[in-house]
Amino acid sequence: MDYDSLLSKKVMEIKPSGIRRFFDIASEMDNVISLGVGEPNFRTPWAIRHAGIQSLEKGHTWYTANAGLAELREEIAKYLDRRFQIRYDSKKEVLVTVGGSEAIDLMIRACVNPGDEVLIPEPCFVAYSPIASLTNATVVPIETKAEDGFRLTAKALREKITPRTKLLVLPFPNNPTGAVMHREHLEEIAQVLRDTNILVLSDEIYAELTFGGRDHVSIASLPGMWERTVVVSGFSKAFAMTGWRLGYAAGPAPIMKQMTKVHQFAIMCAPTTSQHAAVEALRSCEEEVVNMREEYDMRRHFIVDGLNKLGLTCFDPEGAFYVFPSIQSTGLSSEDFCQKLLHAQRVAVVPGNSFGESGEGFVRISYAYSIEHLMEALKRIEAFLKTL
Repeated sequence: MDYDSLLSKKVMEIKPSGIRRFFDIASEMDNVISLGVGEPNFRTPWAIRHAGIQSLEKGHTWYTANAGLAELREEIAKYLDRRFQIRYDSKKEVLVTVGGSEAIDLMIRACVNPGDEVLIPEPCFVAYSPIASLTNATVVPIETKAEDGFRLTAKALREKITPRTKLLVLPFPNNPTGAVMHREHLEEIAQVLRDTNILVLSDEIYAELTFGGRDHVSIASLPGMWERTVVVSGFSKAFAMTGWRLGYAAGPAPIMKQMTKVHQFAIMCAPTTSQHAAVEALRSCEEEVVNMREEYDMRRHFIVDGLNKLGLTCFDPEGAFYVFPSIQSTGLSSEDFCQKLLHAQRVAVVPGNSFGESGEGFVRISYAYSIEHLMEALKRIEAFLKTL
């Protein structure tokens, strides 16, 4: 069979995830310290696990409504109002998905036509660009810079807008940089968008993981932005529920209706057990979220201080659980640095260019690991740097 002629050329053009590539290499090696995958090392809180177990014992093993359990959608709407002052009708404006990644896919597929332009600040999560490309949209990267705190600026946004611009992806708190957009920064972005027909996909999966005493602000809470914004989030990061594969999207009913249609035919519904567990997460586990956030904050200070002492200049992240140190002082490319570090000292980190071309000269390090894990990694990185 000539598979090259049979397979989708669009899919074949997509590069595999740089995150998973290094993770797969590391998984076949012994004694590896992996700082590559953004997965909390905490167990899912017991109350959540117990709710999932109870749902199975009660025989709740059938499909739910396509949009998700009514009970869960109500809790999501209450949570978004309580935490971020954005209000949604749980019956028409909330959709439960298989992780936040599915919600991203649904929003882009439901809104973007071939030839539309999708603006994506970079460095960013690896999925946005490939998903947009699959719709035959034109991906327009917007470089964010360390000197701007890796935030999207109004000036950079304005320069990229054309009559074909359909969608802005707003990925903050940011993976991989840990950058955060505060209210004053979001207001500047909103000012640019208010007189346009540009939609916003606000990926807020790390909303609960912000540091420094300032709570997360959703752009959907600003005047004139709710009606153009779909908020995407989920339970993986804040509630340590990665394997449960549960996310959600919230936005204006006309958009959610079309997203639900795609979800209906492609997925049917999110996992029933996970949905019952998530109800409990939103009702009773906010204290556990606070405890985990405090632990991440301690790790954040530790890893940033440690990298700076080693000469790897590190932007001080205000959100998520990643650091994005510059490795330019080593004279190595991001790929070479990660390859050599992995083989010389058995430490796996991710090349910055996996998150867009503007990530070249940096690497992403996740601190969603124990302090002992991070301490050993820093020792090995120091030993590696001494050999250069």
